[in-house]
Amino acid sequence: MPRSQPPAITTLGALRASGHEYRTVKQELRENLLSRLRASEPSLPGLVGLEDTVIPEVERTLLAGHDLVLLGERGQGKTRLMRTIAGLLDEWTPVIEGSEINEHPYEPVTRGSIARATELGDDLPISWWHRDDRYGEKLATPDTSVGDLIGDIDPTKIAEGRLLGDPETVHYGLLPRFNRGIFGINELPDLAERIQVGLFNVLEERDIQIRGYALRLPLDLMLIASANPEDYTNRGRIITPLKDRFGAEIRTHYPETIDADIALIRQEAELTAAVPDHLLRVIAELTTGLRSSPAIDQRSGVSARFSIAATEAVSASALRRGAIVGEAAPVARIGDIPAILGTLRGKLEFEMGEEGREDDVLEHVARMATASVFRELLTGVDLSSFTAVFAEDDGTTIETGALVPASDLLRQLDRVEGLSTVLTKLQVSEDDVTPGQVAAAIEFVLEGLYLTRRISKSALDTGNTIYGS
Repeated sequence: MPRSQPPAITTLGALRASGHEYRTVKQELRENLLSRLRASEPSLPGLVGLEDTVIPEVERTLLAGHDLVLLGERGQGKTRLMRTIAGLLDEWTPVIEGSEINEHPYEPVTRGSIARATELGDDLPISWWHRDDRYGEKLATPDTSVGDLIGDIDPTKIAEGRLLGDPETVHYGLLPRFNRGIFGINELPDLAERIQVGLFNVLEERDIQIRGYALRLPLDLMLIASANPEDYTNRGRIITPLKDRFGAEIRTHYPETIDADIALIRQEAELTAAVPDHLLRVIAELTTGLRSSPAIDQRSGVSARFSIAATEAVSASALRRGAIVGEAAPVARIGDIPAILGTLRGKLEFEMGEEGREDDVLEHVARMATASVFRELLTGVDLSSFTAVFAEDDGTTIETGALVPASDLLRQLDRVEGLSTVLTKLQVSEDDVTPGQVAAAIEFVLEGLYLTRRISKSALDTGNTIYGS
């Protein structure tokens, strides 16, 4: 959403006169969430496939005012969910101008801000903080220090002549700097256990402690963390006292239906050329097949980024073909999938026994996915006119490949009865049908007929494919 202009109010007195009421972060989240629920608006838009499972749990957690841990395999939208929650904050909130920790003008908490508020009264200057800036994030790494998250002594301020015991010598870490906001910690188990201990006070007492300072600094903060299940045993763990301080632990998951996977791809993939609906379904089926394959380490999972990257790659393959052979409106085809599988291997963790067979596993699951979608979409459609092309003894073949233009593919095949039915089943509109879409449909039918053993297929040394004798 584009930002609106911040309110024109610039002093504490004007803020009081406007009727502004102070709310904590968790009160903001609760009340704004309730407003969306009462208006039947999506509470956390853009989170596909989680509407009936994860989102209700998150809603209950926010209404209860709890900090939370999101637990799930990679690519299940944990970070996206954390960032989406920030959309429930007020668009603009007032802060004391110049405050390092974004104190509310009604509730100053640092010694310097309290002194300024006492001295200036209603003339205390204020500024406005946008909700996009009120969300902070840190990827937990083993070298993260307490100073990074909480704060440390600032030697520069001591060099300026301030006393070591003066709280003004503190350099605040990330958590205090997102006071009155939301802070996300990705991969929480990767934090060293002694650093996790430093979060105890933040979560329970809502204050911070820095190198023995008697520093009472009440933080108004929503803390969200993410973790992968295998982290509890492989790289690290969330220590038990810290887990106890989070109000909720919510398990995320991958999209549970093919349609949800397709919706996610449509939302997230940045396409450079057209990708037909049936090809999106094949990629979604491929991703689902890998998530249940015994050859894949399911503890690591198959990220949603796999299907998104696969879709973007077949789109790029079509764009490349269009640039080389001069197609104005290239369309991705089923034959583009084998060419891009190798680039996706890095997104998968294979079981130890599959070493050296990675390409074979991917190709097998891709063939199974194609056959499944072919049966789903074209069962009951009379395809005898396609098989009849190869039934005669004249050695008829059709050659296709990554660099075969759609016009060349169509030229090899005379008019086939039932093609319009196939296009309708594959959701290709007759009003704006293009040669690329027709070629993509024909290639899908030919591959499906081969996988169901109704025609033959062979590969050429050039990388092209021959269907027929």
